[in-house]
Amino acid sequence: MRGFNFNWRIGNQIRSPKLRVIGADGKQLGILTLENALSEAEKEGLTLVEIAPKANPPVARIVELGKFKYQEEKKLQRQKRRSKAAEVKEIRFSPFIAEHDFVNRLEKIKEFLGDKHKIRIVVKFGGRQLDSKEFGYNLIKKIIKSLEGNIVVDMEPKFIGRHLTCVISPTNKSKGSGGEESVSQNT
Repeated sequence: MRGFNFNWRIGNQIRSPKLRVIGADGKQLGILTLENALSEAEKEGLTLVEIAPKANPPVARIVELGKFKYQEEKKLQRQKRRSKAAEVKEIRFSPFIAEHDFVNRLEKIKEFLGDKHKIRIVVKFGGRQLDSKEFGYNLIKKIIKSLEGNIVVDMEPKFIGRHLTCVISPTNKSKGSGGEESVSQNT
């Protein structure tokens, strides 16, 4: 089916001698032998599909196969859509960044936070700049302080090679709540 690889055992492909069977209406029919489950599905003119093979006993459902595959495909598409929402954006800084550039990048961070993206802040050090690591830490503290109340620090600032990296994400404040959420800051 259109790029999706579904691996369900259908009908006689089911190996287990006993199954917990769910009827076409969603009600449990109980634990049946494979033969009884297949005859039950045949009576209704539908297909027996094993949906939870690792359960004890395995769970099978009596369904219209085309409709079942369509629903599973839609479920997978919804999961993919949700997983894209957690995309991580990266914004790079230099430890000795000009004020105007800093403001522009800060506005971009706010825009990404508004779109509910996680953000990796990277301060890139070059050459002798590594002798002044405290400027990078101070820069990240300044960014966090200017976004205070709107973010949660997921990963505290740490050096990875020549890069000082920190990960932040937007808070999940609901607009109706009057209480404030705590912001994790240990820097």
